[in-house]
Amino acid sequence: MSDAALPYAPPFRPQTAAVGIVGSMLVTVGVFLSGFVISEPAPYEVFMAGLIGLWAIVGLRISRYIAPLVVLILLFNVGGMLSLTVLDDLSIGPMYIAVSLFLALSSIFFASIVEAKHERLELIFRAWVASAIITSLLGILGYFHAFPGSEAFTLYDRAKGAFQDPNVFGPFLVAPSLYLVHGLLAGRILGAPLKIVGLLILALGLFLSFSRAAWGLYLFSVVALVFIMLLKERTGAFRLKILVLSLSAAGMMILALIVALQFDKVSDLFSSRTQLVQEYDGGHLGRFDRHRIGFLMAMEKPLGIGPMTFSKIFPEDEHNIWLKSLTTYGWLGFACYFTLIIWSLWAGFKLLLRNRPWQPYLMIAFITVVGHTAIGFVIDTDHWRHAYLQIGVLWGCIALEKRHNRKTGSG
Repeated sequence: MSDAALPYAPPFRPQTAAVGIVGSMLVTVGVFLSGFVISEPAPYEVFMAGLIGLWAIVGLRISRYIAPLVVLILLFNVGGMLSLTVLDDLSIGPMYIAVSLFLALSSIFFASIVEAKHERLELIFRAWVASAIITSLLGILGYFHAFPGSEAFTLYDRAKGAFQDPNVFGPFLVAPSLYLVHGLLAGRILGAPLKIVGLLILALGLFLSFSRAAWGLYLFSVVALVFIMLLKERTGAFRLKILVLSLSAAGMMILALIVALQFDKVSDLFSSRTQLVQEYDGGHLGRFDRHRIGFLMAMEKPLGIGPMTFSKIFPEDEHNIWLKSLTTYGWLGFACYFTLIIWSLWAGFKLLLRNRPWQPYLMIAFITVVGHTAIGFVIDTDHWRHAYLQIGVLWGCIALEKRHNRKTGSG
């Protein structure tokens, strides 16, 4: 064969490879820190702000494939900046929008680095699992007062791990749980025991958060993942394996729940939290009444009412991401957020059943974004670090698919 017939191979550059390896390791550290947000600014913000800035200097590439994410999420924050103009007191609002902008940039960052190298997805999710298991253990130990000072990891007799709020702690554990469930169903049997142990730790931590939104999100996400895997895998043997393992896992979860309910403290709080409508949901100026009044008020405020203002007018915050986008980011922010969610879900849905190396991560990100969109009707998901990570991973996988199609000439 002549030299002219040999395929071109780019020259190996050790310095570039070393930078890429170090960069991936730092991303892993950043994702790990996302599970420890017990105070603000958290180590995650400080570390990721420096990492994003450093990566931008050495050459962070933002491709046209994630342009919709970039444009919509930045315009969303422009809406927040415009809402600041209606405030008389600027002591809190600017910092709130600054955090929003940082989280938006983090989402763009994750999408870009995933598109550049899909192998980073495994590092991201392994770091997420490690972080989730540690923070879940802290929540569990804190709930049962296992050591002096462990009450720091609980709030109102609910596990919150290394978070400020049980309602954020619980949903944070869902994506790592799905990663373990997928590995359990699609991986080798030899690795099953460790995955089962990790899954039980996460499930118990999530249960003890006593977050109804987290419970619903977990149940929906696991069922959706199993359903999609059954659709995707065509062999009868593999489908039988998924069904058997899924039923076995469900049985273990039920058994663990029965054991946990033997504790009076757990049983009493569980009975209280399983009531569909809590005392603070119904009634005058309850959660749902605030939603109705808030939406009517927002129709008269194109620029919104400003960050952290709703709770000064009403007894509590919005507890609804759609209302929050209207009050804090105005009509522009709401339109951009709505468009981003619909675009993300539609683009991800079309790719769910394709065979790609990044397919498991796309499925997990898609399912959790769907679930977070649903619970957003009863809870405020703004400023949830892992929610922005999920969006970034989803758009990174969408960009990978478009790049793959361009190289192969497929549609």
